[in-house]
Amino acid sequence: MPTSADNPGVVALPPLLYGAAFVVVLGCRWFWPMPILAQAVALWSGLGLVALGVGTAAWGRRTMQAAGTNINPALPATAIVTSGPFRFSRNPLYLSLTVLYLGLTLSFNTWWGIVVLVPIIIVMHRGVVLREERYLERKFGESYRQYRSKVRRYL
Repeated sequence: MPTSADNPGVVALPPLLYGAAFVVVLGCRWFWPMPILAQAVALWSGLGLVALGVGTAAWGRRTMQAAGTNINPALPATAIVTSGPFRFSRNPLYLSLTVLYLGLTLSFNTWWGIVVLVPIIIVMHRGVVLREERYLERKFGESYRQYRSKVRRYL
């Protein structure tokens, strides 16, 4: 059913989706740890990814705020952001959530994070990213199509 609301109608707020998924990971890890690497290697590698994810998210948020558009996908987009990390990816905030999630997975040293990541990526792609793309094309038309033709969806 089409919506007349000025937002993409995403199925879930991405930080909540990733956060809830990681709670599931921790629960699974409690029952069956399934380590990935030696603990010290996993921890330091994970912390590096956490730092990269947080840094990219901060850069993306600042860029969106400077452009005067909403960060929350439940609110209307007021501009197409093409600067900062949006020069390299149309979804740098979602990539940063994935990198942060992978960093936590390594820090907690469990394969469960990888197992649970598969459905998260499917939900994010179908329930968030594709919906946002349709919304942005409806709202901004040719200017969004031009941006989309120049910048990759993810990497």
